[in-house]
Amino acid sequence: MLRTALRNVLAHKARLLMTVLAVMLGVAFVTGTLIFNDTLSDGYRDQTAKSYAHVDVEVRSYDPSDKVPGLSGKALERIARLDGVAGAAGRVDGMAGVADKDGGLIGSGPSGTGANFSPGKDGKDPLYVFTKGSGPIEPGQVALDKDTAEKGGFDVGDTVRVATMGPAKTYRLSGIFTTDDTWVALGESLVLFDTPAAQRLFLQPGSYEYVTVTAGPGTSSTELAAALRKLFPDDTDVRTGRQLADERAKGGANDASTLSAILLAFAGVALFVSVFLIANTFTMLAAQRTRELALLRAVGASRRQVTRSVLIEAMAVGAGGAAAGLGLGAVMAAVARSTVGVFGAKNPDGPLVVTATTVLVAAVVGILVTMLAAWLPARRAAKIPPVAAIGSAHLPATTRSLLVRNLFGAIVTLLGAVAVVAGAGAGGSIGKGLVGLGAVLAVTGVLVLIPLLSRPVIAVVQPLLRRGFGVSGKLAGQNAVRSPRRTGATASALAIGLTLVSALTVLAATVGQAVDKVTTDIVKADYMVTDSGGLETSTVAALRKVRGVTAVSPEQQGWLRIGGSQEDATGVTPADFREALHLTVVSGSLDTLAKGQIAVADDVARSHRWKAGDTLPVEYEDGKSGKLTVGAVFQHNEVVLPVVASTDVLEPHADRTSLAKIYVTTDGGTNEKALAAALAAEPGAEIGDRQDIRDEFSGYLGTLLNVLYGLLAISLVIAVLGVVNTLAMSVFERQREVGMLRAVGLDRRGVTRMIQLEAVVIALFGAVIGIGVGSFLGWAVGEAVKAEITGYALVLPWGRFALFLLLAALVGLLAALWPARSASRLNMLTAIKSE
Repeated sequence: MLRTALRNVLAHKARLLMTVLAVMLGVAFVTGTLIFNDTLSDGYRDQTAKSYAHVDVEVRSYDPSDKVPGLSGKALERIARLDGVAGAAGRVDGMAGVADKDGGLIGSGPSGTGANFSPGKDGKDPLYVFTKGSGPIEPGQVALDKDTAEKGGFDVGDTVRVATMGPAKTYRLSGIFTTDDTWVALGESLVLFDTPAAQRLFLQPGSYEYVTVTAGPGTSSTELAAALRKLFPDDTDVRTGRQLADERAKGGANDASTLSAILLAFAGVALFVSVFLIANTFTMLAAQRTRELALLRAVGASRRQVTRSVLIEAMAVGAGGAAAGLGLGAVMAAVARSTVGVFGAKNPDGPLVVTATTVLVAAVVGILVTMLAAWLPARRAAKIPPVAAIGSAHLPATTRSLLVRNLFGAIVTLLGAVAVVAGAGAGGSIGKGLVGLGAVLAVTGVLVLIPLLSRPVIAVVQPLLRRGFGVSGKLAGQNAVRSPRRTGATASALAIGLTLVSALTVLAATVGQAVDKVTTDIVKADYMVTDSGGLETSTVAALRKVRGVTAVSPEQQGWLRIGGSQEDATGVTPADFREALHLTVVSGSLDTLAKGQIAVADDVARSHRWKAGDTLPVEYEDGKSGKLTVGAVFQHNEVVLPVVASTDVLEPHADRTSLAKIYVTTDGGTNEKALAAALAAEPGAEIGDRQDIRDEFSGYLGTLLNVLYGLLAISLVIAVLGVVNTLAMSVFERQREVGMLRAVGLDRRGVTRMIQLEAVVIALFGAVIGIGVGSFLGWAVGEAVKAEITGYALVLPWGRFALFLLLAALVGLLAALWPARSASRLNMLTAIKSE
């Protein structure tokens, strides 16, 4: 039986090729993700180990004796005098953006890093190797890492504009260096200042954020760390370079794991869809080999042996797909790593890492998925009676098996639909849970019922096929419903992908319209200025001087502890606030903001039973207490935080004043270039128009939708393979029929059109099922969360649905190219004589 099974695999190479490809794609996504993640993790680990190669111990603390933030100069001296210390350097760092010669920000990150140059007795800092010039040791000097200098076109002696937490300033470039710092290796810019300048910019004169310590001969980093812990209080953070490298490597690996999680979701969908293709393939193979399997039974093979022979074929196919998938996965990982650079980011250097675990996962996933998908077809094949060897008829599905399947599918679908509707009505966390459970049940039930649904759904388009395409259309419609199981299994791939995408498309369109409406109604400003590092208050005055600007409304973010509850707060200037934003007032008046009162969102007010006129105890960010009066209650929205207060209320208690964003209202005569000129002191500042403002508040929906469209693309690829496989085997089964059709007058073009239309009908059937189920689930999820969305109203994106249907039809046409060509070229006499 083993030899027989292996011969069957070799005898049906062409038929099994599509199955191998489906397995290969699923395995490739899984293994590619694992290889990508392992490669990045190892790269981060190696890079961080390099970055801490010159650091044996790092010390971070608040020195209680000097009452200053960080470590004082005296603390640095105590560390340097400790036995076993070869060297100690005080370090300070913070955000610093470098502007290129056009005023744009250099670097792949949202902002760069600034640090101090801390030379030892030899005048060198072991963390940096200068390729040109020297480190900054005088006021007004800076040094740049080599990549940043090259991107900006800077050389030693040039002037460089650098922005920190204050306005951008011009410095003289003293040197260009290389470093093993992890963030520089990943594309972030690094600026070195002289130590006094860095302390003044990032901390406080005379203070260090941390101290890096080098151990002397005969002293290990562990011993040195233990000695330093005795020198400082218990709350001092003392860690070895190895510990720091491991922590930073873990942080970088976590960033990579987020992308890996998305890719694994892609792989899961690919494998799930592959199951239907594999099951369909082995079902058709078993049907085509009815006589062969019956003969095996007739000569003494047991049902178990027949089942085992089919599963051995599946195992061979799975092994081949797994091996090919592992190779393709390595290629995909290499491409993914290099593609990241297209978006401006960099990955750690190093070879691709293929672990034994990845190889084992490829084998297990490929073989296990294939054998599981082939198990039911194998059981059906084993039930073929020996008497079937006398005839050539394929074994039909029994009425009882179809009845059990349809009854099971109907029950599961009904339970799922009830749970979904109940969850949509209940809302809240319970409602969301019910919708999730119901969605799983409903989708599973519909997939089971797809063969039953194929007849009535396809029957709707059969008259159109007859009228539009004559005999070819009529035959295509009949062929599409001839084998409901096959049609359903083939259409399932598209149905799964479009269910996911349609649900999110409905939800995204609904939420997007609500957010867009709220944003349009609330934001009156023409532009919004943002900076990831925060905007300086001086920027407001610069913008107000721009010709055509009628109002500039800065927004500061902070928090207040009101009545024991901590709430996020937006700080505004009352005089300009009303010109930039429009809040719907439920009670009270926003004019009270100018009097030092606060405005509270209605949902927060309801939860705490606050109302306009209430005076509440307040604790500020700096720990000071006071009382504030609720002057207004406004309708909750996504634009401002739950509490709105004047900057005069928040600013005195903020540690460091910076602005989250600035709204700019104009008379229509101002453009972005004029605003950009006013923002020359803020290289990291970004100016957004009204469309950008909308995207700011609803852009994440588009990102999520693009992820799901990626899932659809995977489903489409496998769906194409499934349709090709189905049609190819269908043509093989119907050789005599095709020959007879040619003999009675159907030309090659008619045969080609018949196969193509059959493929399009099957693809559109899957699309209709997917769009229908997805729309239902999208509605349910929206209903469950509508209490959290201001202005919620269901939106059905008919244009997107039409595009999905068109895409499905195109998939069908592409998938039919090869089978249709094969069918049209059949020799009619040979086909008529075939059995």
